[in-house]
Amino acid sequence: MSLVHHSSRAQVARLAVALLLCVGLGGCFGSSHQPRRTGGAPIADLRLADCNDWRQADVRERYDTLANLREFAGGPVGPNPAGRGAVLSDDKAYKLFQNYCKQPFAGHFRLYHIYNRAASFTPP
Repeated sequence: MSLVHHSSRAQVARLAVALLLCVGLGGCFGSSHQPRRTGGAPIADLRLADCNDWRQADVRERYDTLANLREFAGGPVGPNPAGRGAVLSDDKAYKLFQNYCKQPFAGHFRLYHIYNRAASFTPP
């Protein structure tokens, strides 16, 4: 196999992964905020969900959002396919957001930023 052929395949694979992530996170293009769905749907586009959304959500929406955050954060990391991202238990994550999002300054803080930072400091 030539180096050029391998490099081309790697670029195609990276593009495919980027597109899958883009679609899985609610799209890369379009409006900045999707309307909230009722009936237990996650709060909002995972990239855009913030503490204001958390405060307005019902319990079911919050837990569905936690499941999406756990799935995204716990995905593959690095070149080793067995490597996974750090995650929080739903109870810890729920308490984290309840405590953090009640702060007046935190309204526009993105949930995934808060989650990833907390999970990265949590022992496995």
